[in-house]
Amino acid sequence: MPKYTIALIVLAGTSMLSADVTDPLHPDPHPTTTDSSRFITNRTGAPLELPVEQDAFMFAIFGDRTGGPAAGIAVLADAVEDVNLVEPDFVMTVGDLINGYNEAPQWMVQMTEFKDTMNGLLMPWFPVAGNHDVYWRGEGPRPEGEHEGNYEMHFGPLWYAFEHKGSMFIVLYTDEGDPATGAKTFGRPEAQRMSPEQFAWLESTLSQARDKTHVFVFLHHPRWLGGGYGDDWNRVHQLLADAGNVRAVFAGHIHRMRYDGPHDDIEYVTLATVGGGQSEAVPEAGYLHQYHLVTVRDDQIALAAFPVGEIMDVRGITGTVSDETGRLAALDPRLDDPIAFDMKAGIEDEFVVELHNPVSQPIEALVIPHSEDSRWIFRPEHEHRTLAPGERVAITFKAWMPPGSMDAAWRSPELSVQYDYLAEGGRYHVPPRHHPIPMVGSFGDVAAADPDLAIELDGTDDVLRIPSGQVALGDGPMTLETWFRGDAYTGRRGLIAKTEGSEYGFFVSEGHPSFYIHLDGAYVELEDPGTTLAPGRWYHLAGVYDGAEVRLYLDGKLLGRLPGSGTRTRNELPLLVGADVGAGGVGTSFFDGAIDEVRLSSTARYASDAFQPTARHDGDDETIVLLHMDACRGPWVPGDASTDVNAVVTSDPVLVESGIPAAAK
Repeated sequence: MPKYTIALIVLAGTSMLSADVTDPLHPDPHPTTTDSSRFITNRTGAPLELPVEQDAFMFAIFGDRTGGPAAGIAVLADAVEDVNLVEPDFVMTVGDLINGYNEAPQWMVQMTEFKDTMNGLLMPWFPVAGNHDVYWRGEGPRPEGEHEGNYEMHFGPLWYAFEHKGSMFIVLYTDEGDPATGAKTFGRPEAQRMSPEQFAWLESTLSQARDKTHVFVFLHHPRWLGGGYGDDWNRVHQLLADAGNVRAVFAGHIHRMRYDGPHDDIEYVTLATVGGGQSEAVPEAGYLHQYHLVTVRDDQIALAAFPVGEIMDVRGITGTVSDETGRLAALDPRLDDPIAFDMKAGIEDEFVVELHNPVSQPIEALVIPHSEDSRWIFRPEHEHRTLAPGERVAITFKAWMPPGSMDAAWRSPELSVQYDYLAEGGRYHVPPRHHPIPMVGSFGDVAAADPDLAIELDGTDDVLRIPSGQVALGDGPMTLETWFRGDAYTGRRGLIAKTEGSEYGFFVSEGHPSFYIHLDGAYVELEDPGTTLAPGRWYHLAGVYDGAEVRLYLDGKLLGRLPGSGTRTRNELPLLVGADVGAGGVGTSFFDGAIDEVRLSSTARYASDAFQPTARHDGDDETIVLLHMDACRGPWVPGDASTDVNAVVTSDPVLVESGIPAAAK
């Protein structure tokens, strides 16, 4: 064990052990050997070191169960399940096993509940008496010893010791009470002194354990902290230190983790809770439900704390569990019923969320509509549903927003969906995902901008998004066109896309314009590798499909044509302006530059080898999407009044003055 210089400091009314640590407590590397008789191979290679064969064992320690809600017994049950997965040699406690502070009938019920839960362990467990376990409260005279007799009858002796694999484990009792009055309290030093009887027993037990490699001590109150505990622990500590083989003392009561030491090579460790009252003020600093696992070797001891419920069952995560939880993590709800809005009149509408369970086990879903804008009101505020395998369910929510809310504080609504996968061996929590709630509406106050404007995208995460349900393009002829200026074309660059093994889109990767359309199960790909776009210059790009042929135009000049026909392969992904669309509708391969005048039409607008592009596209009966980039309204770039299709802004693109050539105006 590492050696430390220890100073024992006694302050008026307070006892404190303070360590002058000359070296930090770092564990030594485990010893190794290159014993060739234990290593088997028919290959040559670098020598591998083997662990030295030595005895080692592990035990667990549970903190306080009491002081919290009755539901805390479920936390204890979870800890039992966790530790059964690790299978240490045994489990220790540090007291406060039941809520207590009651009369015998209630005490018996709580004792039975605790023991029944702990008896689910695969290994033996050992109790420590705490104040909740022995303090009596009730009508009539206080029984002698309060609940000490009940405790010893049903849990075990108030102090005891046992041996295991060359080590001694000593359990002490810290609520003997005031020897003068018999009063039990942990707030007065006179009631927190070890009795001569227990002190003599401890001295004798340490003497019997002098040939043991390690001695570990367990008690409820961390008396070494002083304060209301007084200074009695000083003489107990000296007894432990004189023994020379006491390695650690473990306590509870304060419901938070704390490490004090080492003092005279003795580590002082306080545990938090396993179901007891828990503030969770700073979980990462030990304010949580947890247990310790202690690994004992001849030359060193490892201490580790584990949050209750965090150990994973290796055998429980079958291929089915792994695959199906992964499917749930990528599962999108169906939102085909957008909220209609008119910002002058406000919003009063409803939308429908459809959930589907595609896996072989039941799932629990928690659905929450929400927004960073507190003016939104949703009813119901949330919904819980359990879905059997293959089941579909539709949930209707109502939404309200007051008139005149389209201001700087406006934030879009979102839907949080979280699933729990209910496997036969346990529950698996799938982290929640957030989905934009689709909205449709009209902006009657948007006029042509003067000067003309375009949307500037940073090439990193800026994009405009139009939900698939609002892009009502049927089979047959179509035209996709836009004006754009690229600032950088290196790498893969999506310009306008609804492509993901389907649909259509523009790309300008490495400065080469291309048009893709997926017909009868395969892409028709048009690209002119001989054309390289110049950064900083404005271009017009048009892709046309007329039912028999696919054509690509740059600045009104035909770059290429290919035969193509058949049914367009559809998807549910949004149409993205300024990026390619990936699985789940996320943007990827972002465009760096400015875009203006995006028009999608259900007709083949250009048939000849050349035409003169116009600076501003017109809307007509064949127009499906038309974005002039004339304004931003909250999170939207309003579309032309002929379509009422608006694009949702993602990240922070900005409007800038357009640079479409004067010849096109």
